[in-house]
Parts: sequence; C-alpha cells; structure tokens
Amino acid sequence: MKRREFLKSATALAAGTAISAPAVFSAEAQSRKETLLLVSEGGPNNLDIHGVGTNRPGYEASWNCYDRLVTHPTKTLADGTLSYDKDKFIPELAEDMKIGDMSVTFKLKKGAKFQDGTPVTAKDVKWSFDRAIGVGGFPRVQMKAGSLEKPEQFVAVDDNTFRVDFLKKNRLTIPDLATIVPGIYNMALLKSKATDKDPWALEYTKSNTAGSGAYKVTSWKPGVEVVYERNDAWIGGKLPQLKKVIWRTIPSGGNRRALMERGDADMSFDLPAKDFTEMKKENKLKLISNTIGNGMYSLELNVVKPPFNNEKVRQAIAYAIPYEKIIEAAMFGHAKPLFGGASNTVTSTDWPQPTGYKYDLEKAKALMKESGVGPIESVISFDLGDAISSEPMAVLIQESLGKIGIKLAINKVPGANWRSQMAKKEMPMMVNFFSGWLDYPEYFFFWCYSGQNAIFNTPSYVNKEMDAFIDGAYAAAAIGEKEKYATDVKGFISKAYNDVPRIPIFQPYLNVATQKNISGYQYWFHRQVDYRKLVKA
Repeated sequence: MKRREFLKSATALAAGTAISAPAVFSAEAQSRKETLLLVSEGGPNNLDIHGVGTNRPGYEASWNCYDRLVTHPTKTLADGTLSYDKDKFIPELAEDMKIGDMSVTFKLKKGAKFQDGTPVTAKDVKWSFDRAIGVGGFPRVQMKAGSLEKPEQFVAVDDNTFRVDFLKKNRLTIPDLATIVPGIYNMALLKSKATDKDPWALEYTKSNTAGSGAYKVTSWKPGVEVVYERNDAWIGGKLPQLKKVIWRTIPSGGNRRALMERGDADMSFDLPAKDFTEMKKENKLKLISNTIGNGMYSLELNVVKPPFNNEKVRQAIAYAIPYEKIIEAAMFGHAKPLFGGASNTVTSTDWPQPTGYKYDLEKAKALMKESGVGPIESVISFDLGDAISSEPMAVLIQESLGKIGIKLAINKVPGANWRSQMAKKEMPMMVNFFSGWLDYPEYFFFWCYSGQNAIFNTPSYVNKEMDAFIDGAYAAAAIGEKEKYATDVKGFISKAYNDVPRIPIFQPYLNVATQKNISGYQYWFHRQVDYRKLVKA
C-alpha cells in the first residue's frame, strides 16, 4: 500500500470507529490489568496438598483454591512489607468461632458454594477433616501437631454448624486450623470419583481442584504452566481483583530475569539470592525480601547407619563445614548465619539461633581421630529443584570434608522426586531446607527431631530425652507454664546441637520481584503466593 493510500484508509478507519475503538482498547487494558503472569523455577507435582509427595509449589493450588474455616489477617512489618499475623485469626469459610474449654464451634457462612455450585455444608467440613487424617503421611501428621487426630473429634452438628472436640489442651490447635491441610473439599464430587483403591479420590484431585476457594485451576500442564481463574461466587473474603493467574515454570534463572526486566512477566517468585542482590542494585523492579520464619538450611546425617551413627563423626563434620564460604557462594551473603554461637548449650528460647560450631579444621580432625572411624566414603544428596542454592553448598561441603578423610560423591535428585526419596530415609547425607508453618520452636522440633514423627525427621534420630523435652514444651505451653516451657525449649535445642543429627547452616530469606504496578504481596508461613490480595494497577 502506498503512503497516500495508507493515510487515506487510516483516516477513514478513525472516522468510522471514533466511538468503538476506545472501548476495545479499554477492554484489552482491563483484561491485562486483571491477569497476572507469575514465573518461578519449579512448579507443582500435584494440585492437592493431601496427595502423596506433594511438593511445596503444589501447596499454592490448595491455598488459593480451597477455603479453611479460619485464616490470619495481614500486618505491616517494620520494613513496610506485608505478612500474615500469626497471633490473630479471622473467619474465612466460617462466620463465627466460639472457643470453649474443650471444644471449638464454627458457624459457616450462608451461601457458600463449591466451584460446581454445590452448597457447602458442615458435612463437607467433617468429611474433609476425616480425609486430612485418613490419607496418612504429611497431612495426618500436620493435623496431629494440633491434636487433631480422630474422626470422632469432628462433628457436623447441623448443616451450618461444625464442632471440633479437643483430645487435650494444645495451643497449636487453632493455628493448625488455619494451615493449608484442613481445607474444605466437595464431598459429593469426590465421593463420585472415589474407588475401592482410592477412597479419598486422590487421583482426581491430583489434577483437578474441588474447593470453594477464590480460584480454580482451569488448565495444568505439569512442568510448564498452571492457569487459575477467579471463582466469582467466592464469599470467603473480598473478591480478588485478578480474574486470571498464569503461573509458568521457567527453570532458567536468566530467562526469568529477562522476562521481568523486559516487563513480560509480572512477578518472579522465590528469587535466587544472586539475582535478588543484583536486581536490587538496578532498581528497575519492586524487590521484597522476608526472613523465612522457623526455617533453616542444614546438613542432615542419617544417624542409624555407620559412620554417621557415631556422634564424634557428626561433631567433626560440624566443625569442617565452611559456613562463611557457603553463605557467600550459595546466597551471596544474603542469609542469617546459624553458626558461631557462644556454646551448643543454649541459654535462650530464641529459634532458630546459632550453634556453637564454626569452621575449625584442626578440631574436626581431632574429633575424627577420637571417633576411631577410618577413611569414609559416602554420598551427599540435594534437591535438583533447588540446585541454585543447594549445589554450591554440596560442592563446598564435599571439598571441605575431603580434608578430614570423608570422600563424598554428589547425588542430584530431581525436584519432583525429592520428597519421596527423602521419605525413604536411605540417603546418608543431604543438604536440605525445612521451615515450620506454625512459628513455634516446639513445632519445628515435633517435625524434625521427634522419634514419634517419621516425616521430616530425615536423620531418623530417636532419643527419649529429646521426646520428653518436646512433649514437655507442648504440655507447658498449653497451660501457660512459662518457666517449664523455657526449660524444655532450651533443653531440646541444646540436645539437638550437642547430638547434631542435623547441622544448621543458615536461615534464608524469601525473595520476590514484581513490576512496580503490582501491590498486595504478603509473606505467608507456607512460602507460596496468595493471589487473593494482589492488585495490578
């Protein structure tokens, strides 16, 4: 087309669409405003937290697509960032919560519906709680942390009233109800999908959502993309601004960074420390960093098999870890050290707090000699889905332990298999990260050190004195015995640091980058993104 013809046709088009063109542009702009493109290194392996081996990205679907009876309000931290308030609770699916001496009763919000239009009743809540403890594994133990253990505790009083009876007083019971596990599932739908071999319809919920939450998954391509659409009938809170969330798995950190810097993506979640520190200097994006509460990276040793059943060997390793090099190489200095404290016998209930270990090769060699154990050959494993942090840690530990006679091979476990491999308790040595949802020291130790709990006690550490400290702290907290509680907490931390089945290294930060027109992001205990309060200007 010649320039004169183009100008003539363009003028005619403008004249003929003077009214409709702005409307089209406005609709497109509105669509972009209501859609979020989120990128991260890894994606979910299951859309249901009750599923076997569901990974942390999988928690995100459960959080956004299922309601809980109660949740936490938002608070503003000293640095201006937003976080959940762990000490307060507000209704979500419930409209009212009455706590009695040995029970708590909830009135459900009227008009709540599952995403297929089925009304939510107390029978659905009862069935969902039964499911949480019935599927076994992680969900069952999470419920047990709040003493939610038996089906007879969960009572559908009538269609609109649900009661939880307490087995015993436990200060973690109400906080446990606000975690992801006791979500409310569509009983009728899932019963129709159940089989004799799969009575809880776990196969269906692995790739389909069946909740009453603010979002529903409309498309999932494992390892590629999850697409969420808003549930416009949601009454669990204020209707979110975002109508659609597209979550793409982009394994390459460089590609994720490029997408953000070009403005093609709205949010990059769980940023590597290297990218975070560099992007913060450039100041092109909004950068948010929160200390991960109740969490740590550690080196975990299988204490039931030689040579790591030898306490002197474990202590030698604790003195041979190049802690400062690890923080610099893996985290670019962006982490809180958990080493170099005054002693391994602690004097405060702070958690997490530094161990008394520090890099001291001569002390490590002396302890190896005391152990009577000769040259060691073993394997150190890490989660390939967290390679950007865990691989340099494993390499530095491999190099340093070689200096005290421990020769290590490195085992890179695919991220989708990490949880299942961890559960087998066969890896002799592993770099691992754990963060406790409920931000109390006894909760961390319940998961990671209790002989009664086989899920995240990856070292297979069993000690009666340790169990007595943990149980004592739970009991003391429930009835407000502060002095006894402090004694037990200091007791189990000191016991852990002296016996050292896992060696704390550092407490990391959760790093997020957003475009400057995104607001409403807040840190949550589960360390995943809550879409419900995000706003895109």
